[in-house]
Amino acid sequence: MPITELELKALTPADKKKWLTDGGSLYGKVRVDRSGRVNVGFEFRYRGEHGIRAISAGTWPHDTMPAIRKRRDALRVDVHKGRDPLKDREAAELSAKAEQAEAVAREQARIDAAEAAARRMTVCELFERWERLSLKSRADGGVEVRRMMEKDILPEIGAMAVEDVKKRHIAAMLDKVRERGVTRMANLLLSLVRQMFRFAVARDWIEADPTASLRKADFGGKEVERERFLTDEEVGELHEKLPDADLSKAAQAAIWIMMSTCCRIGELCKAEWSQVDVAGRQWRIPVPNAKNRHEQVVALSNFAARQFEELRKIQASAVWVLPNRSCTDHIDVKTMTKQIKDRQRAAPMKGRSKKIGTLILSGGLWTPHDLRRTGATLMGELGVNENIIERCLNHVEPNRMKRIYQRQTKIIQAAKAEAWRRLGERLDLLTNPTANVIPLARR
Repeated sequence: MPITELELKALTPADKKKWLTDGGSLYGKVRVDRSGRVNVGFEFRYRGEHGIRAISAGTWPHDTMPAIRKRRDALRVDVHKGRDPLKDREAAELSAKAEQAEAVAREQARIDAAEAAARRMTVCELFERWERLSLKSRADGGVEVRRMMEKDILPEIGAMAVEDVKKRHIAAMLDKVRERGVTRMANLLLSLVRQMFRFAVARDWIEADPTASLRKADFGGKEVERERFLTDEEVGELHEKLPDADLSKAAQAAIWIMMSTCCRIGELCKAEWSQVDVAGRQWRIPVPNAKNRHEQVVALSNFAARQFEELRKIQASAVWVLPNRSCTDHIDVKTMTKQIKDRQRAAPMKGRSKKIGTLILSGGLWTPHDLRRTGATLMGELGVNENIIERCLNHVEPNRMKRIYQRQTKIIQAAKAEAWRRLGERLDLLTNPTANVIPLARR
């Protein structure tokens, strides 16, 4: 007979492990949970391939008896159809577990991919590390390299993962630069990008350098060494044209200082008055200001000293020899180059000087760096030893053995002072329109 609700409710913990029969192969076993409450676990029994098998049909009172019996009836139908409900349930459970495992695997793969993507270093991140670990040791702290990279490289590939950058990406960027007509810049950028990627290869962040097979000849081409210098006649021309070029007196003095000391334009722009001793005829270029990170002590000729005296008269800054407009820092290194270039243009640029063509010399266009080369050339014509000229230019001795053993500081400094003195005297003559000077033919 079917079990009634009253019978079930009448069960006590004393009936634990007692079996109940509901009919239709439905059997229930009395159980007691940890809190002392009675429940009955029902199972449907049927004959399977290997004897009697049992499969759960529900638990009272969690499931009602009508629901348990309905489940039993559905199981009986499956048996009559020749199916094994227990096998079907086990198969369904295995399938569910497999699906769950696949879902977990898919989610883990997604997480791993997201983490891997997050770990992939971008070109911008690589540049920041390269700048911090390598470029900061350069004379300008890597400022110029950052400017070039931010203009032509990082906007193009900065967001890309370093390992995704291919040769074609680098080539496309360099082609854009070459189309602007600045072939030397294309070569320089290729060199910088190559340094950055080799920095990454050395640290095993990438396996190969994408610039490895790129050649300068394919982009900027072979660079021709610049040989421009001002002749004696052009030095005189420059002296005549400067007053009408609408350059400040400070800029004019700076031009003559560069020529008479053979200094670099950046070294002069960053100079401080604490480093200049006009009375003692000496200008110290400290390590941070020197391009090659070697201090230089310039012995000022009378000609060079007069230019510094002129600057002292007209400058408002007590710190900077060539201050910016607000006197808060030194003048920008590119300012002088722009001013000289503007006065050699064929047509004026918007917002720039209208004094075009006023500084074009008979030998053609010239740059501030050509003034340094002019000073060195004049020294050579005055009989100064080639090695001393190199020292006046603050070039590092290429021969390692000479660098180690030739330390005759006093002798070398005296020879340099003599070279600068000769140069200053020569410039005095070439810039004096009343001097009765006939320049001898060049050797």
